[in-house]
Amino acid sequence: MSAAPATSPGPAESGGASAPKHVAIIMDGNGRWAKARGLARTEGHKAGVEAARRAVEAARDLGLECLTLYSFSTENWRRPAGEVRDLMGLLRQFIVDDLPKLKKEGCKVVIIGDRDNLSMDLKALVKRAESETKDNAKFTLQIAFNYGGRDEIVRAARSLAEAVKSGALKPEDITEKSFEACLDTKNIPDPDLVIRTSGEKRISNYLLWQAAYAEYVFLDVLWPDFNKEVFAGAIEEYYRRERRYGGVGGN
Repeated sequence: MSAAPATSPGPAESGGASAPKHVAIIMDGNGRWAKARGLARTEGHKAGVEAARRAVEAARDLGLECLTLYSFSTENWRRPAGEVRDLMGLLRQFIVDDLPKLKKEGCKVVIIGDRDNLSMDLKALVKRAESETKDNAKFTLQIAFNYGGRDEIVRAARSLAEAVKSGALKPEDITEKSFEACLDTKNIPDPDLVIRTSGEKRISNYLLWQAAYAEYVFLDVLWPDFNKEVFAGAIEEYYRRERRYGGVGGN
């Protein structure tokens, strides 16, 4: 994909979709980026963290209200133990190093995913990041860590089943709204746009419920090379889409 201007045209200029408020990204390509440079995969993941920082800055500059980053999936446990350990360490480092700046800038941090099999210290760090930023309202950074869309839906279904079992809820009262209230992303608007880097064209178990009507943009750029210009280009592509939500378009 060719470089785009640092700022994307708005809907009035493009004639397409209204401005996105929430963008979700599948950050893919760290390993291939490292391999192409003769580096260990860990170095690719470190470069990926820097790209994540750039993405957060760019999201705010581009007028977004929420950014969701897919940093570790439930399937990533299948990777070598050393790589999993490194990825856990990078989340720790990100929280410790970046939390003061995020707090100061009014960013609310939300971590979604299953926390049951995370280490005690990582659980504590995640809880701290959310607790210390819960009242911030300028921007929301949502990190999907140990997250899988199917796992999230199963956990939500279990929660509703327990409510029915206890008599707190009747089966006929289960609605999309009550189901959404049991998801990790409750109180967060659904994404308008999902971006995947590295040239792969699949959704990889990411926000299966929430992205039902999202637009998808697939980029050939490897994640460590992601920057504001690439981000703006993806949003420019989004503006060219017509979002109909199952209805009839304007043309």
